[in-house]
Amino acid sequence: MIKVLFVCLGNICRSPMAEGLFIHHLNAQGLADKIDVDSCGTGPWHVGERPDRRMQQTADAHGIHLPSIARQLRDDDFHEFDYILAMDSSNRRNLMAAKPPGSKGQVMLIRDFDDLGKGEDIPDPYYLENQGFEQAYQILQRSTQSLLQHITHTHNL
Repeated sequence: MIKVLFVCLGNICRSPMAEGLFIHHLNAQGLADKIDVDSCGTGPWHVGERPDRRMQQTADAHGIHLPSIARQLRDDDFHEFDYILAMDSSNRRNLMAAKPPGSKGQVMLIRDFDDLGKGEDIPDPYYLENQGFEQAYQILQRSTQSLLQHITHTHNL
């Protein structure tokens, strides 16, 4: 089974939306039994919490379920997951600094899979108004769909 992990700062906004969207795409394509998905944060501030209510409202408006309960990144994640997708370059730097030698997890930016913003960050909507949450949704919609295409092609699924 292929394992994908989405990572942001607190695991209550961007990474739960990425997880929910990716699960939605997997279910739509009948691939939920071939790819496992999770999300986490690099920091401990929101461990045990559900996604931010504004992100939940955005997901609900688009028919996306967010199953995530916030957790913090663990050393084992680098050995367990094949793809580790950071929401921004700061999270990517933190992931690269924490990555144990010899671990299999491939650390990338989620927007490496976004043709409209390759290599760019997803702005953290936490301190923004509602349009920030919709913007994050739109970016993640494109990026997660493209990521899934990459994985299915790479692994012949």
